Amino acid sequence: MISSVEALLFAVGSEGLSKDELLDILNISEEELDNTITKMNEKYSKDDSGIELKVLGNNYKLVTKEKENEYLKSLALEVSNNLSDAALETLAIIAYNEPVTRFQIDEIRGINSSQMLRNLIAKGLIEVSGKDENSPGRPNLYKTTDVFLDYFNLSNISELPEIEEQTEVLEDDDLYNSRYKEEEIL
Repeated sequence: MISSVEALLFAVGSEGLSKDELLDILNISEEELDNTITKMNEKYSKDDSGIELKVLGNNYKLVTKEKENEYLKSLALEVSNNLSDAALETLAIIAYNEPVTRFQIDEIRGINSSQMLRNLIAKGLIEVSGKDENSPGRPNLYKTTDVFLDYFNLSNISELPEIEEQTEVLEDDDLYNSRYKEEEIL
């Protein structure tokens, strides 16, 4: 039974499965599932295992052990080097404004983001979370995924760092006078 639970949890990835879902899919008793979970925890508690079974958000999930974080950070750093500045910029816009439409992203970036959104969806970092019912054409709404959270080592989106708004106060004469002097043409 352990291999069946492992296979199911591996297949669903970061989503995990609830106890009820496991009971339904495996068609076993609650006692049998509890015994299987106990055996899995015993198996994973050994030092030669890099994974463990956790209950996160009422779902059972296979996750890497904390002792492996050093290697995972190295991998994440290597992967993050594969993300362009434009991809990181787009991700930041989505993360801080989600759910957000492509049009809203384009307005902030000042450039069409269609291809960037497709790339980020392909990498699993963002997903379509629905439609904006209040906008003409009902455009897609985008949000970050659990892959994004894992990638940036966040438990949830609220752990993102605060953004400091910088506003520059201009003096009245700055509005009318240029800092640059025109050259006199002879």
